[in-house]
Amino acid sequence: MENEMILYHGSREIVKWPEIRIQKYNKDFYFGFYCTIYAEQAKRWATRYGGTGYVNEYQYTKNEDLNIKIFPQMTEEWLDFIVACRLGKAHSYDIVEGPMADDTIFNYVQNFVDGKISREAFWDLAKFKKPTHQISFHTAKALTSLRFLKGSEVWDEE
Repeated sequence: MENEMILYHGSREIVKWPEIRIQKYNKDFYFGFYCTIYAEQAKRWATRYGGTGYVNEYQYTKNEDLNIKIFPQMTEEWLDFIVACRLGKAHSYDIVEGPMADDTIFNYVQNFVDGKISREAFWDLAKFKKPTHQISFHTAKALTSLRFLKGSEVWDEE
């Protein structure tokens, strides 16, 4: 990964000051502030409830002092990590980056956790999904590596 990159966050509002919010449901990499390298993916996040949303753009500067975990692709380790996070197990990373378990993939993960499908069946189903990306910031120190650039209004076109 480069030292600096542009990241996007989709929201129902402009987010100049990112924060970590504890939500009702655990996410792929546990509670955190989630971004992506894909503007279109952030737009889907921003408009997932219909109507208008905002794609927030940030300059991310990698800080070598942070505890960063990167999953370059969906692997056994990635699957086990997501399962643990979705089940409520916290981790000690400042930042976690890797593929996203979108709604379809999450259903496969849940079926795997529930014992409805085998690990092998999960991988057979997951291999046909298009690439996604997420990078999540889990500590206040991690959030200091983001600098807000701008927020752009977007609309649900469906």
